[in-house]
Amino acid sequence: MISRRAGLLTLGFLLGSLLLSVALWAKPAPEPVSILMPAPFADATAELVETFNREHPGIALSVTRGPLETEAVSDLAISSLLLGNSPYDVLLMDVTWTPKYAKAGWLEPLEAWLGADALEVLAPGAELGNAFDGHLWRFPLVADMGLLFWRTDLMEAPPRTPAELEAISRSLQQEGRVRWGYVWEGRQYEGLSCTYLEVLRGFGGRWLRDGSPDLNSNAAIAASQWLRHLVDVGITPPAVANMAEPEALQTFETGDAAFMRNWPYAWAELNRDGSLLAGKVGITTMVSEPQEPHVATQGSWGLSVLSSSQHKQAAVEALQFLTSTAAQKQLNLNWGYTPTRLSVFEDPELIRANPVLPELQAALAAAVLRPVTPIYAQLSDLLYREVNTVITGEVAAAPAMETLQRNSIQLERSTGGIS
Repeated sequence: MISRRAGLLTLGFLLGSLLLSVALWAKPAPEPVSILMPAPFADATAELVETFNREHPGIALSVTRGPLETEAVSDLAISSLLLGNSPYDVLLMDVTWTPKYAKAGWLEPLEAWLGADALEVLAPGAELGNAFDGHLWRFPLVADMGLLFWRTDLMEAPPRTPAELEAISRSLQQEGRVRWGYVWEGRQYEGLSCTYLEVLRGFGGRWLRDGSPDLNSNAAIAASQWLRHLVDVGITPPAVANMAEPEALQTFETGDAAFMRNWPYAWAELNRDGSLLAGKVGITTMVSEPQEPHVATQGSWGLSVLSSSQHKQAAVEALQFLTSTAAQKQLNLNWGYTPTRLSVFEDPELIRANPVLPELQAALAAAVLRPVTPIYAQLSDLLYREVNTVITGEVAAAPAMETLQRNSIQLERSTGGIS
């Protein structure tokens, strides 16, 4: 009887020890954090995500590889948010989305997590577009800005005025050195809004003045008229009315044009092994009339935490890791993405590997925002549709811009205002 009781006690002790050992050794499941990104960024950050998960065993970070097109990614995000059960904790957001998402209550204010001085580490120009209505809603992952690409083998310096661009183009065309002078994005889509904004500012105009549309001004008419003029005189091909970034790049990289308007990604494409233009391309900001600024449309992508996330602390940790100095350096070295942190722009190793970095920093410092408003997408839709009719010659510049102004004012009134 005693022997049996002792055996039971021993067995109980062993079972208890086993259960205690299991409890001590058992690890809680890692906290899941999901980020939605456009496909190219998902590919570029894949290695960083692996590193994060290795260094943060308590968090399981995953990236949903979204569509390629910017607006398709936004549509996917908004659909999930409207349904009220978004599977995402973090979004990689285009700079123009911030006001709309913030006003809808979909984003978590970040100043409490990152500090009120979070943006002070950024290079001039990179701080634009991250705040709205007094709160910080995103932290930029990569910078993006419109650039004028020029052929260093065909000229000693780039044009700084519209007249200079025309003169150089005509000369090179007459000499038979290029077929076209200048190619750019003229299709009915967001790229045309970005192109037009740079020309508009260079002619002394504003998309909004004192918070309201100012698109029938003399400068606004002259800007759209100049784009059509380039087609009329043969500097720009008529096909520009159907060109987006890939088509403009294709024309330029074959050596058919002296100038191109595009984004920083094109630099890496033009300097890849086997490129006809490797080592023969420079970058600068858009031409402008004398006394007017040379500007670049701001087009950055940044990370935002969703207010509906159940894993905000872990989400912020992921955001901080992906936008860190080390991460931005890796994205530049391996993928050619433009950094946003000042320290990365000034890194000697990066400058040696990417000699164009100082020019990119200068262009970023000249960046201007598209209208900061929740109704930006509707305003842009009106603009690129109307300006495209000027480019095709369907409508003259003055009546087209009058129509654009009238429709923009009507949109402003029907939605309760721009802000």
